[in-house]
Amino acid sequence: MHDAEPVGQVRRQDAKDLVQLDPDHPGFRDAAYRKRRNDIARIAAQYKEGDPIPAVEYTPEEQEVWRTVWRSLAPVHQKNACKEYLAASANLNLSREIIPQLGEVSERVRKLSGFQLLPVGGLVEARDFIGNLARNVFLSTQYIRHHSVPLYTPEPDIVHELVGHAASLTVPEYVELNRAFGRAAMRVDDETLKAVVNVYWFTVEFGLALEDGRPKAYGAGLVSSFGELESFAQNAELKPFVIDDIGRTSYDPTQYQKVLFVAPSFGRMVTELMTWLDSL
Repeated sequence: MHDAEPVGQVRRQDAKDLVQLDPDHPGFRDAAYRKRRNDIARIAAQYKEGDPIPAVEYTPEEQEVWRTVWRSLAPVHQKNACKEYLAASANLNLSREIIPQLGEVSERVRKLSGFQLLPVGGLVEARDFIGNLARNVFLSTQYIRHHSVPLYTPEPDIVHELVGHAASLTVPEYVELNRAFGRAAMRVDDETLKAVVNVYWFTVEFGLALEDGRPKAYGAGLVSSFGELESFAQNAELKPFVIDDIGRTSYDPTQYQKVLFVAPSFGRMVTELMTWLDSL
């Protein structure tokens, strides 16, 4: 499975509304993990923008999950991730041994691009989540996936946020694209927002672009998921990058993508999407 958020399906968490796990979630029957998720969500719920981002004291078990993910992902990045992502990841230079604190990564990203990563306890409504991009804010979770399946998560976790999004938010063209998504999300009507969300999903989360004649991943959902990054060429139908078609294509966040869209190049993807978003 993949590591990206089903955009705009769940509200912010607060102290009275703790994390709800589906019965098929890997941690559903693990009382300690459920408590851990609730505790981390509570930290985010109590955060007020402008305050220092609260640190999470990750356990040895959680640190081992992070290391396991990196051991699997790193070689697949070299094979299937686009050069823009590889350069950004190297520039951000996340530790592969210790889970970085969100506040530390946010400050590094801010110095490189102006973006901040701010904590939330869970998924956020689409207009709020994407709209915040217009003001250089990416809303990020801080928990990590269940230790029993370190290469899978059914919702966004700190691996997805940092390995996928934080690195990408240091690429100047990608930063401008995220801001354009944010501006569009704040001004369009509800019907148009659905198309914006679909396009965001199949680009920012699961986008591919040709590089030396081969499709390479730039989407955060792909570059943070070992299984899907390794096998997208075999598991998905690869379609041409036609924005109107992408906007009409729905997605299922609970399984590998059955369809992915391949842009002629990373640069062309950014240019065409910026034109489309600014025209809405």
